[in-house]
Amino acid sequence: MLYNLAKPFIFALEAERAHGLTIAGLKTIPMGPAPKSDPVLATTVAGLDFPNPIGMAPGFDKNGEVPDALIRMGFGFAEVGTLTPLPQAGNLKPRIFRLVEDKAVINRLGFNNRGQQEALPRLERMSGRMGKGVLGINIGANKDSDDRIADYVTGAKNMAPLADYLTVNISSPNTPGLRALQDKGALAELLAAVMNAMGKSRTPVFLKVAPDLEPADIDDIVEVATDQKIAALIISNTTITRPDLRSANQSETGGLSGAPLKDLALQRLKDFRTASGGKIPLIGVGGIANAEDAFERICAGASLVQLYTSMIYEGPTIAASMACQLAELLKTRGFASIAEAVGTSTDK
Repeated sequence: MLYNLAKPFIFALEAERAHGLTIAGLKTIPMGPAPKSDPVLATTVAGLDFPNPIGMAPGFDKNGEVPDALIRMGFGFAEVGTLTPLPQAGNLKPRIFRLVEDKAVINRLGFNNRGQQEALPRLERMSGRMGKGVLGINIGANKDSDDRIADYVTGAKNMAPLADYLTVNISSPNTPGLRALQDKGALAELLAAVMNAMGKSRTPVFLKVAPDLEPADIDDIVEVATDQKIAALIISNTTITRPDLRSANQSETGGLSGAPLKDLALQRLKDFRTASGGKIPLIGVGGIANAEDAFERICAGASLVQLYTSMIYEGPTIAASMACQLAELLKTRGFASIAEAVGTSTDK
């Protein structure tokens, strides 16, 4: 209710300024301990114990400043980044656009961040402040890099020691040519290099892919990910497609997130579940705004879910309220755990 009262004032601010003030607030406002999650929500993925399956997607906390605050807001895990080897200003402003009528956002940020070296000491201190929450670190390549695979290798070496899991992000539409790394040959070369760089590290590596894929792409990605022992696939990032939209900002270039992405992201999740046969854990992202959306994604094959845009529209209590409602949904439907529900609507 308080957020609904404040929303007109927040939305009167330019979107990126509002986001910056939110991060600043989370760094300074005292917060209590993380709310206790119902035991029915506890789940294990890639050897990691998650208190609940609801995570904050990367893009919110690009520099790894407030993952501990996100856990205290009720998220079971927080993925920070995307962090690149060198600082990067990103694309020209304005570059975030609210589509209020559609409960959506278009962004063309371009991996803006202060670089991995700036984040390292802060994330080193973060491990003792996450409680039972899980920390993911999302890595990418610099826009002007001469060797993008080398950038991911650098990211793996820098960030894996500090992460509970590491995400290789090749799915952003806002870095020219980045999505070409999803092609089978390029992907195999990239993941082989990253896994080699991991050495004896036990940090699991996840791969984040785009929703704008053809069936053959999906089969290739699953094959390469399996060969390289990728621990989980994150399905998916923003889309460059434009479903029916009402907002005046609908023609802005960039990646679309939020409610209009829901159907496409859900279908891609189902496609990857079918292609993988349930052998690789999946994380569902895109258009998840409530417990019913999360439950649907879990039943379609997701072991975990992530959100971001829906918090802009629903407010900071979204994770805690979703967790409570999801626990009730699971119990009502006769499931004793998240793991029991995963894939039940597709594995028939």
